[in-house]
Amino acid sequence: MADIAAAAGITKPVVYQHFASKRALFLEVLGECGRRMEAQVEKATAGATGPRHQVEQGFQGFVQFFESNPEMFRILFSDANRSDVEFAAEVHRVELIVAEQIAALIEIESLDSDDRRLLAVGIVGLAEAACRHWMSGESGLSPERTATLLSELAWAGLRGH
Repeated sequence: MADIAAAAGITKPVVYQHFASKRALFLEVLGECGRRMEAQVEKATAGATGPRHQVEQGFQGFVQFFESNPEMFRILFSDANRSDVEFAAEVHRVELIVAEQIAALIEIESLDSDDRRLLAVGIVGLAEAACRHWMSGESGLSPERTATLLSELAWAGLRGH
C-alpha cells in the first residue's frame, strides 16, 4: 500500500480512506481492468460492417488490448485469482459482461438467447486460453495473426449452425 501511495503521490492513510483493505483495492483493480477490456472490445466492434467483421474486429480488439496491456491480462486471468473466491467472482463477472457483448452480436435465427449466451461464454474461454498461450511467447505468432486465427475458428463454429 505504501508503494501505491507513493506512486499516486499521496500518503498511505489517504489510500485507506478510499479502500478498506488491500483486497478491496485489488477488487477495484480487477474491475477496472475488466472495464477497460470491455470498452476496447466494444470500440473495436462498433464500426464493423457485418457479423463476420464484428467477429474479426472483436478478436483484434481483445488481442490488441492485451498486447498493449500485458499486466492487465495477468491481473485478470492469473491462476491465483481463480483460487480466491472473491477475486474469481469478479473475473467471472467481467467474463459474463464480455460474453453478453458477444451474444448480442450473434445473429443466427435458429438460436435463442440462452444458446447465444452459451456460445458467447465459449468464445470468451477460447479467447482467454489462446491468448494465454500467445502471451507466453510459445506460439511465435504476431498479435494480428493470433486474432485472425481465433476469429476464423469462431466464425467457422458459428456458421456451423
